[in-house]
Amino acid sequence: MVEILRSLLFVPANDEKKLAKAGDRNADALLLDLEDSVLPSQKTSAREMCCDFLQTSQTQSKIWVRINSLDSPYCLDDLKAVIPLQPAGIMLPKPDGPVDVETLSKLIQNLEGKNKLVKGGIKILPIATETARAVLSLPLYARVYLPRLLGLSWGAEDLATDLGATTKHDENGNLAFTYQMVRSHMLLSAKAAGVQAIDALYEDFRDSTGLRNRATAAFSEGFTGMLAIHPAQVEIINQSFSPTNSQIEHAEAVVRAFAENPNAGAVSVDGKMTDIPHFKQALNVLSVSKKIAN
Repeated sequence: MVEILRSLLFVPANDEKKLAKAGDRNADALLLDLEDSVLPSQKTSAREMCCDFLQTSQTQSKIWVRINSLDSPYCLDDLKAVIPLQPAGIMLPKPDGPVDVETLSKLIQNLEGKNKLVKGGIKILPIATETARAVLSLPLYARVYLPRLLGLSWGAEDLATDLGATTKHDENGNLAFTYQMVRSHMLLSAKAAGVQAIDALYEDFRDSTGLRNRATAAFSEGFTGMLAIHPAQVEIINQSFSPTNSQIEHAEAVVRAFAENPNAGAVSVDGKMTDIPHFKQALNVLSVSKKIAN
């Protein structure tokens, strides 16, 4: 059973202090970043620190690595360094679409073979919307066999740059229509592909109320997790992407009612008529509660 990753905390791989504390943050996954948070002059040292963390950390969190993009001069060195240490997964930035995930899969498989590792254990999570070409390729994820694909995530900053936009927000400070559309399109594409849907990070790490509102809404929409930019966001995200006790109890009541009435297309639960779509929603709630990491 694949564990659902609710919180994925970015940790700059070249920041010794943040690395030292990262394992105690209770994030479902740590994303050791070799890309945006690391200057070109620090790529080598960041890679070395990342490898040291992979070798020595005792954290219960899954350890993922965000490598540099496939077209960068650093990507192959990143992979050659980290794959032998078997991270849980690789986050792929700036892919043009599933074809880049396929390319990365082949690179990982080759390195698994050279290092005599069990093949297929290292998963891939692309940030699937960072270019216009990538956005238009989203439907293809459901049409290609990608066994390493754990989920899809999205981001607006690099997309705004690719579009030549001056801002990603509207006059009210909310995401502009284009980016709301991209977010929904990514969610639909992830679900069509049968993988997890990871929402973008919430930038204002001091705004706990805003984060909780955003994360709770995302969970209700069908997102399974969310990127985190600060340790203070982890607990809120974990809570928001976990079914509540009342949701679990209601789901159990729905499943129990249908079990007691196996030939019924609809049953009464708490005085309300409940039909097959509600039954399927209940099964999903119970499935999510079982798959949640740790």
